[in-house]
Amino acid sequence: MSVKVLIVDDSALMRKLFTELFEKEGFIVRVARNGEEALTKAVEFEPDCITLDINMPVMDGMTCLAMLKKLYTCPIIMVSSLTQKGATITLEALALGASDFVLKTGGTVSRDISDLEIPLINKIHALTKTGKPQRPTTKTPPVVKQKVVRSNKNVPFEVVLVGVSTGGPKKLEHLVANLNPSFPVPIVISQHMPASFTCALAKRLDGLSSLNVVEVDSKMSIKPGTVYLAKGDADLAFSKAGSEVFARPVPSSPSFLWHPSVDRMVDSALTCYKPLSMLCVQLTGMGSDGVTAMSKAYKEGATTIAESEATSVVFGMPKELIEAGCASFVLDSPKVASKLNALCR
Repeated sequence: MSVKVLIVDDSALMRKLFTELFEKEGFIVRVARNGEEALTKAVEFEPDCITLDINMPVMDGMTCLAMLKKLYTCPIIMVSSLTQKGATITLEALALGASDFVLKTGGTVSRDISDLEIPLINKIHALTKTGKPQRPTTKTPPVVKQKVVRSNKNVPFEVVLVGVSTGGPKKLEHLVANLNPSFPVPIVISQHMPASFTCALAKRLDGLSSLNVVEVDSKMSIKPGTVYLAKGDADLAFSKAGSEVFARPVPSSPSFLWHPSVDRMVDSALTCYKPLSMLCVQLTGMGSDGVTAMSKAYKEGATTIAESEATSVVFGMPKELIEAGCASFVLDSPKVASKLNALCR
């Protein structure tokens, strides 16, 4: 069955470019020029997905989003500008219930949308579950033996590593807001996101958490009581001097498809921490970033948590870890913070 997409944008050029892109993909398309039109057409057309511009006359994207969430349920992808203001508004939209976002890298109106074509199509397929056929999620994971089995009585956790992509900001907001104020272990997060957005996200999370939340925009020492968010458009690497561990942004590697790379972060952590002291968390997201390194860490004794299908916006990254047989726990996302609090006392 063809995917039905509603394009909401005040720019005739953007509506035309998006329509051509979607129809080429085989989608059924309708358009709306502003938020007010979108409310009517969403009910009439019953789309499987909506692309929603933020800045529009008559009714802007944020007002429309709030009303759509009450009126009609389907994935909504915000179309944002690559600016600090655009990042802040987009994060507010994700908190209101938008599923994901794409960036107009050429400005508010651009004849060149080549940079967002593939990401946008992939996001629509993932959010509407019409991409590559999904493998059964009920099959029994393989039995993977850990070379070293962790005992809660011997090695304390020294670091929590979190990987997340599509749908991540809202999950991270709940996570950091529900950690104990005295949480004793540093948390390092790789959220697939551009640099202008990770800066805004770090500030937003810091305002919600009793812990300090910072963006890793330079080399910094890893300390308990702090949440470290990897800088966008780069990867995060660890280093060690004596007993002190540092994190720093490094140029994104073409060896990894998504950035900041979860696999690269976890692989790097393995050079500075004993696997038994590592707690890895794989949350919602497309693709498989993180499964290779987290599986390696798990086999060496690390503890791993994968988000359940029930609460994942896109059940890709956690699914891969579960099906590899390398998830110590499979949890609904609201239960992840309490599990971390219990494990890291």
